[in-house]
Amino acid sequence: MPTQPIHENKPVLTYGTPLNEAQTVVILVHGRGATAESILSLANYLPQEGVAYLAPQAANNTWYPNSGFGPLESNEPFVSSAFQTLTNLIAHVTEAGITPQQLLIGGFSQGACLASEFVARNADRYGGLFMLSGALMGPLDMSRDYAGSLDGTPVFIGGCDHDSWVAEPQMRMSARVLEQLGGTVTIEIQPGFEHTIRETEIDHVRQMIAEVAK
Repeated sequence: MPTQPIHENKPVLTYGTPLNEAQTVVILVHGRGATAESILSLANYLPQEGVAYLAPQAANNTWYPNSGFGPLESNEPFVSSAFQTLTNLIAHVTEAGITPQQLLIGGFSQGACLASEFVARNADRYGGLFMLSGALMGPLDMSRDYAGSLDGTPVFIGGCDHDSWVAEPQMRMSARVLEQLGGTVTIEIQPGFEHTIRETEIDHVRQMIAEVAK
């Protein structure tokens, strides 16, 4: 049965170097209740030269309706449609001559969960994966039989230890799984309660992009 096109026909906002001139591409995935425009504002603090930033928009500002850490089927068909949106966007990037090694994918909160689960299910040597207050989807004890290898892909996971949306064990499990999948993982869990993007996390993402763009 084909995926229902819930998200696929929504706009993709762009910032920075035009895609046909870029040497590096960063896909930014927004969180629940947010917008492509809001996550794209992060690019103001990130490398500009030769970098194209792309931010897809979810239908009704939400990629999936229920908790990302419940049974995966509870968020269908929304999650499959969201994955298809990322698949289509990466195909578009590839057609522009960008290789996976020149592509970084990441996001905040629900967007980070979606991005990380997509990358795990479509393992390759990417330029990078960054998860800001996010983790792999599904229950903590879910079987994680992902195929392929991240082959050294840099992975950054950032968050805090008392986040009411994303529990620390979920982030630490994600670090272990992505490392087993071949990622080179850095995890930074700071003390606190605030569900937000921190300056130190922006610094990590900035360095990841600069390393690919150099």
